[in-house]
Amino acid sequence: MKVHALPTAIGLIGLWSFVASAVEPDPLDNVVVTAARTAQTIDETLAPVTVITREDIERAQVGTLPDLLRSQVGVSLSNNGGPGKVSELRLRGANADQVLVLVDGVAIGSASSGTASFQDLPLELIDRIEIVRGPRSSLYGSEAMGGVIQIFTRKGGPTRLTAAAGIGSYGTTESAATAAGSFGDGGWGSAGFERFDTRGFPACKGDLNSGCFTLLTPPVGYRDLAARAEVGWRFDQDTQVSLNWLGGSGHNAYNGSFANSALNRQQVIGLNAETRLVQGWQTRLIAGKADDYADDYLDGVYVDTFNTERRSLNWQNEVQLAAGQKLTGGVDWQIDHVDSSVGFVPNSRQTHGVYAQYLGTFGAQNLELALRQDHNEQFGEAGTGSVAWGYAISTQLRVTASYGTAFKAPTFNDLFYPGFGNPGLHPERSRSGDLGLSGKFDDARWSINAFLTEFNDLIALDANFVPQNIDTALVRGLEFTWKQTLRDWQLAGSLTLLDPRNEGTQAGKVLPRRARQAMNVSVDRDLGIWRLGTLWRTEDRRYDDVANTQVLAGYGVVDVHGELHFAPAWRLQLRLENSFNRDYETAYRYNQPGRGVYATLRYAS
Repeated sequence: MKVHALPTAIGLIGLWSFVASAVEPDPLDNVVVTAARTAQTIDETLAPVTVITREDIERAQVGTLPDLLRSQVGVSLSNNGGPGKVSELRLRGANADQVLVLVDGVAIGSASSGTASFQDLPLELIDRIEIVRGPRSSLYGSEAMGGVIQIFTRKGGPTRLTAAAGIGSYGTTESAATAAGSFGDGGWGSAGFERFDTRGFPACKGDLNSGCFTLLTPPVGYRDLAARAEVGWRFDQDTQVSLNWLGGSGHNAYNGSFANSALNRQQVIGLNAETRLVQGWQTRLIAGKADDYADDYLDGVYVDTFNTERRSLNWQNEVQLAAGQKLTGGVDWQIDHVDSSVGFVPNSRQTHGVYAQYLGTFGAQNLELALRQDHNEQFGEAGTGSVAWGYAISTQLRVTASYGTAFKAPTFNDLFYPGFGNPGLHPERSRSGDLGLSGKFDDARWSINAFLTEFNDLIALDANFVPQNIDTALVRGLEFTWKQTLRDWQLAGSLTLLDPRNEGTQAGKVLPRRARQAMNVSVDRDLGIWRLGTLWRTEDRRYDDVANTQVLAGYGVVDVHGELHFAPAWRLQLRLENSFNRDYETAYRYNQPGRGVYATLRYAS
């Protein structure tokens, strides 16, 4: 379906911005983000960034993390048949494995596939999410070609207890609880768990030539239990140490002729220590380990194992040179290891890098300069850089411009998967430019960003599912966002326009699984103890293959939700997903959930 909404959207944001009255300070004014790998307010950062708070998560009333992310600007998400099934996220037309995902500062993701298991991350244990769009390799290295998604779990602090329990369609049940508190003169801690269980629905449309490659499509369920814990201590105003752990295990059923069930385990451990060495010099050390384990079965008989481990270490220093002048520098080390029954040779790879960044403020202007040098054990040296500039035209309007280069080493699957790997692949590289305009009018925020990214040696699967390098690919895009409060109304929306083109051997073809037009509109209203809202998300058609022969039709889905705050600490939430029971696909021949009804009871002390 076509989306011709940009003129209307711009008109609405202009109207809403100037008619708002009786406003309160925007809560985003004090939100601190880490797009520049150092703390900045959202108004200081020059990167296009989306911040999703815990309040936003609960207001959205979605069941899983992929459901939350799919409605964000610049995001294109594909899902292989419902909760727990493989969910691939693309930012600004980049490949799914070109998005770096961090949990509490620790890089996660499968070393074999190169992607993070969003479908297994517990939404109830997440406090905040930052989505940075555009190349960040000059700060974060490989995998940050399309952007960075940083997930912060719920932290310790003031004594607080939360709990939630829900039921819904497809035999879905969910329960969660978190507790936080402090102890001694500087200690804090927190803990929590989430359990998710669903009977599911047929993941595939029966087909021997695509999708699950099987005609047998019974309903397939998903069960997962996740937990997290944190303990920390602040020794004085300048020094603190914390230890974080997030883990989960579950059982996932599939429609498939090669495997139809899996036992999965995820784990992230992070140690964070920081101190001020002298006045104006802050140093931070983050050590982490991320595991992604899976055992696959066919009708209960063991098939294969894919266990990957990622160990990482980052030492970063921030030096305040003068007022409005900061220098940031650090070193990274990472080693990926694959232990699989199918056999990968080699099965480990080490990468280390050094980076430096300058942040400067000159009156109404801001400047960011970053350089990085990486050494990949297999592919050698790679240098990247970026420059960004911002100018505050007024207190309500700012223009930004940026340019950055990035690189990405092929994954173990790309190179060495038996029968489907290509050891002759080259690393992917890109260069990207961005021009943005953003504004605040009373309680309204809006932004427009135009960008162009050129990919060289972009990796894509050919007709035989073997990865190949595409000489050149171009992605042109335009993003538009707004968010506003009008008395009891909360309005938000985004529009993403992409032109992702193959400029190589199949010049003119659209890159697979990229929606060229996507729009999301949400409307919420507070009515005393009641809150009512709706979300409409729509995407243009896209293709599932490089040759553009497998078409995924455009679609629009409307979700409706309501909340009753019937006691000071208690809320009852109800939601109706896919209200019009729209049949659609985000991956070829894989089903998406139909109409569903869900109820959640929440408690927060």
